[in-house]
Amino acid sequence: MNAMHRHFDDDIEAIKDMLLRMGAMIENAISQSIRALLDRDSALAEEVIARDDEIDQMEIAIDKRTAASDLRFDATIMKITPELERIADLAQDVCERVIELNREPQLKPVTQLPTLAENAQKMVREALDSFVRGDAMLARKVIRHDDVVDQLTEDSFRALLTYMMENPRNISPAIRLTFIGKYFERMADNATNICEMVVYLVEGKMIKHAGRETTDTQ
Repeated sequence: MNAMHRHFDDDIEAIKDMLLRMGAMIENAISQSIRALLDRDSALAEEVIARDDEIDQMEIAIDKRTAASDLRFDATIMKITPELERIADLAQDVCERVIELNREPQLKPVTQLPTLAENAQKMVREALDSFVRGDAMLARKVIRHDDVVDQLTEDSFRALLTYMMENPRNISPAIRLTFIGKYFERMADNATNICEMVVYLVEGKMIKHAGRETTDTQ
């Protein structure tokens, strides 16, 4: 029986390691997508898009490795990997908008977007950390931080709306930048979903749709 438990533990650690590697690939994609935006680097954007297949393959590999050792753990993994894959897809979407933006005159710098991207990236990183550590407190902290990202998204939209009102020529690039802001907001939403699953894994509590009071309890 002990040998069987050791085998299950080894499987869990291997899956955690694969998930961390997938997370590192996604965090890199987020970083490069915002760098491609700020540097107007279409070649870098193309690289991020091309590497999305590697992340898709990592998701498949994790699904195959998942074993029926702990039903709650397995159920969590099966829900976390699609969330991570969606984040990778959103980084790809950012790069597609970057390539389109680089065909147009540059709009005024929008300072909220890099800050928004950094916050979303931090949420993704800490969501994975909370899972690997089994840290429900960190997971709850990440969930609360989603409000900050929502506010940054709104601030970015208001700034872009001002540019559109100033000059009709700004409308097309401003709309694309608005999409980019929404992509980063969705990344934060995906990180929040991961953290809700971490709380379920650690505490057995379903906090999705439970309200702020339940989420904030330790």
